[in-house]
Amino acid sequence: MTDDGVSSPDLRWRWDKPVPLRWLLVDETAVGEPDVAVAVCADVEGLFVETPPVARAATLLGCLPQPPLRRALDALARGAGNPGGASHRRRISTSLHSVAEDGVATRMVGVHLRASVTGVRPSALADGLLDVTLDAAVADPLPGGARRIWELWHAGRPAEPGLWADFDRELRHQWSGAALAHHRHDEPDKPVGTTYHLDGRHITDLEGFYCAMGEAVNGPGGYFGWNGDALHDCVAGGWGAPWPFRLVWHDAVVARTHLTTVAGHGKAAPTTVLDQVLQWLAEDGIEVELR
Repeated sequence: MTDDGVSSPDLRWRWDKPVPLRWLLVDETAVGEPDVAVAVCADVEGLFVETPPVARAATLLGCLPQPPLRRALDALARGAGNPGGASHRRRISTSLHSVAEDGVATRMVGVHLRASVTGVRPSALADGLLDVTLDAAVADPLPGGARRIWELWHAGRPAEPGLWADFDRELRHQWSGAALAHHRHDEPDKPVGTTYHLDGRHITDLEGFYCAMGEAVNGPGGYFGWNGDALHDCVAGGWGAPWPFRLVWHDAVVARTHLTTVAGHGKAAPTTVLDQVLQWLAEDGIEVELR
């Protein structure tokens, strides 16, 4: 294990414990300074929550503290009112990263944990690890079903297309979020004018379109937008397929059947969600063939 900053994309996180390393907490608050590892752990209780979400204080399970958390634990042990025991010293401010089996850490989009340490105990998961309790919940936790998605990515990039197809709308959105987090920006775009084939068999909602679009451009587990603005940004380049390109939409009848009508604005005629998507693509100069 290393105490170095975590700004290098080639950094690998490993440990010799009998439980898998899953999560890395990183302090990104120092402007102009490298990001700093706060802790690595086997699990974060409160990262995945059931619906409707109930805010509850987070707990780091099977945790190996790095220097910032060790300082917070030391302040807890000293106690408020004693030298080095001030309450602000027990506070940590972190983003959460998922750690894959090969040790690569991937930042989770929008997930943060800002809290103070309230307790610590030896972990039942393995000798030398701690369970650390905190006084605040994970900000923007993920739905419980998303754990399955992140566990899949933990083992490596999905190798088969359509693994998102059985998910509901919420988890399809979470699939695109995981694909966004794992997108490789060091891979070059395909040539301008490339034709991409969109598998439309499972596009029963807008979230399914984004999952299928990501796969059409970047393969299984690929990302190419997860809302209208993001789709437009991807078309501008740097995400696999710069415009102009051609999109062949197979089994488009599925989308025509399921992407239901939405109200028009003012005197405008109502339009379907599919028509709206096609309009977005046309505005970006993308030629679409519906099959």
